[in-house]
Amino acid sequence: MKKIIASATAFLLLLSFGAHSQALSSEDIKAQLIKEWERAKSYTGDYLNAMPADKYGFKAVDSIRSFAQQMLHLSQGNMFLMGNATDQTPPPAFKSDLEHSATAQSKDSVVAYVNASYDFCINAIKTLDVNKWGEKKKFANMDVSRFALVLKTFEHQTHHRGQATIYIRLLGIRPPQERLF
Repeated sequence: MKKIIASATAFLLLLSFGAHSQALSSEDIKAQLIKEWERAKSYTGDYLNAMPADKYGFKAVDSIRSFAQQMLHLSQGNMFLMGNATDQTPPPAFKSDLEHSATAQSKDSVVAYVNASYDFCINAIKTLDVNKWGEKKKFANMDVSRFALVLKTFEHQTHHRGQATIYIRLLGIRPPQERLF
């Protein structure tokens, strides 16, 4: 009897939610994307602040990027991928190889580049016409929608921020608490 009551209750709850749900509009999705990019910028800022300035050159092993290079790669990925998704041109400073630029490796420089890349992405989404999201773009020998490139950009920055956790942990520093919302 308890199973029947529990099943009926679950079914009624599902019906209730279904009756009150609304379809998401493109503008709703755009607003959520902007909110997610703003959260990601703040969360990445926590990582940048957690790493001491004198440890930005730290590498877990010699054959991988330093913490600074990892974050500079994240910033250039943001610019490159979102620029492709939206046809917006990144600032000239992002045209050079920041990962290997001696002048870009300090904490202040890295923070400035990373923040600029997030601002670029947020603004690009704000100004991208939702009616163009489905347009196909040639990217890496594939035809992908602008919307897919926006999502891939978000995935890329999440991946590299996640890698930064190891750098921080190896130095005995507690990484920032995850921020899902």
